[in-house]
Amino acid sequence: MSHTLGIRQAQKQKTRQALLDAALVLLEEQSLSSLGLREVTRAVGVAPTAFYRHFRSTADLGVALVEEALGSLHPMIQNTVAGAHTSEERITRAVELIARHVHTQPAHVRFIARERHGGVQPVREAIRSQLGRFAEEVRAELAKDPESAGWSEEDLLMLAHLFVDQMLVTASLFLESLEAPEEERERVTQRVTRQMRLISIGRHHWLD
Repeated sequence: MSHTLGIRQAQKQKTRQALLDAALVLLEEQSLSSLGLREVTRAVGVAPTAFYRHFRSTADLGVALVEEALGSLHPMIQNTVAGAHTSEERITRAVELIARHVHTQPAHVRFIARERHGGVQPVREAIRSQLGRFAEEVRAELAKDPESAGWSEEDLLMLAHLFVDQMLVTASLFLESLEAPEEERERVTQRVTRQMRLISIGRHHWLD
């Protein structure tokens, strides 16, 4: 019996992932607010009623896509921030991480960029919640730096949000240059690195 339940559970998870993957492909060409569940189920080859065994609505599916797109990044970003010994190393590691993520997961990055200010409120809220978690995690690591002595928690969180917002800008710029010549991608890397340096320089003089 347990073996049969295990097979059913595995099949259910496989169908759920297939629905997520199909939706992500369809969302390359449209927004979530215009996506119909019948489009998704047709792409997977299941009946429309099967959709509701996995998601309450397309908005619920969108929230799951947010978790898939951003959830796995938390430990990577924490390691990037915590593992660096200097601000310059931290910036370099962050830019490399974002560039690698955009290269390997462009559809996820495009989905977040489009839906962050899209028309589906639960998805906007899910993205905002994830970004808030990133900011809190970055704040916690920044607080360990000697340069943070004398900073208020509020100001550290403001600084963390600046870095997180810049990471989103960086991801968008890398996304736009995916098909560009190597020279253009290098110019984007230099540009976003300088932008993060500017935030870092402002940090060093904030208490002045």
